[in-house]
Amino acid sequence: MHTVTVSASRPYAVHIGGGLLDRAGELLAGATKSRRCAVVTDSAVGPLYGDRVLATLERAGFAPLLFTFPAGERSKNLSTYGQILDFFAKNRLTRSDLAVALGGGVTGDMAGFAAATYQRGVDYVQIPTTFLAASDSSVGGKTAVDLAEGKNLVGAFWQPRLVICDTDTFRTLPGEVFDDGAAETVKHGLIADRDFLRLLMAGDLRERIDDVVRRNVEIKAAVVAEDEFEAGRRKILNFGHTLGHAIEQLSGFAVTHGHAVARGMVLAARGAERLGYSPAGTLEQVAGAVARLGLPTDCPYGADQLYDAATADKKRSGGTIDVVVLEEIGRAGTVRLDMAGLRAFVEAAL
Repeated sequence: MHTVTVSASRPYAVHIGGGLLDRAGELLAGATKSRRCAVVTDSAVGPLYGDRVLATLERAGFAPLLFTFPAGERSKNLSTYGQILDFFAKNRLTRSDLAVALGGGVTGDMAGFAAATYQRGVDYVQIPTTFLAASDSSVGGKTAVDLAEGKNLVGAFWQPRLVICDTDTFRTLPGEVFDDGAAETVKHGLIADRDFLRLLMAGDLRERIDDVVRRNVEIKAAVVAEDEFEAGRRKILNFGHTLGHAIEQLSGFAVTHGHAVARGMVLAARGAERLGYSPAGTLEQVAGAVARLGLPTDCPYGADQLYDAATADKKRSGGTIDVVVLEEIGRAGTVRLDMAGLRAFVEAAL
């Protein structure tokens, strides 16, 4: 088992390794005094792992309750969020109790946001079951739900008490879902660690998955420790996300997050190189890395569609938006664009 400590306003451990699901109760008991908890999961993960997690929690002395919602990004909305809150209230959870997010990024985001806002904040624990959630969304304390107008527009920063990542759960993932995690993984190499990127290009990620997840978490934890509330450096974690989120939204979430971000990174690299924000050759390296991991590099939408969707991005501030660009492979920065500049960037990206 690898353990990475996230030095946020509320420090916590991220445990990574095979076989950890059956130790979840033991690990939770060592991290919290709470003994009553609500496990939030979805209709895909619940049948696979719900009973196992309830059993390990009961063995450790917890009294767990289970809430299940329909799987998919389309459930990540205010209606499902309200249902989770109603479940907490009807079962009389108190501020000394605990929420547990069991599943992928949608589950973690919604359960975390419910925990952040129920009775003005209760503790929660992340148990990610996807490569994407383990490598990215379960760490750092971002919680949110979507609105019709855009992705993650309602949310809060709320750090978990603990993260438990059992990499054995990735064995049940369809190839496309596993590849979503590969997109965020290659992003971390592109923005922060050229040597890590080289390692990713060298072989099958599944063969060294524990080490890959650990390095992902280390990179993200270092950025979060420096800028927990995204006032500055943390923005680099959004490389490819402004246009990636636009693609997700335009597709009605038929394009999954990782596949949208993969396309968004290629678009961002092309736009930045053409406008002189990134050095020549950046696009070739980004597109090559994305394609090497079997991810898409095309964009099915035009400039008008992408621009309109991107203007709803939560990273917009008044009449400007910060767009992440690569200063070189392995190092990222941001450029602040007005809306005319964003339009020019989108056109250059295409």
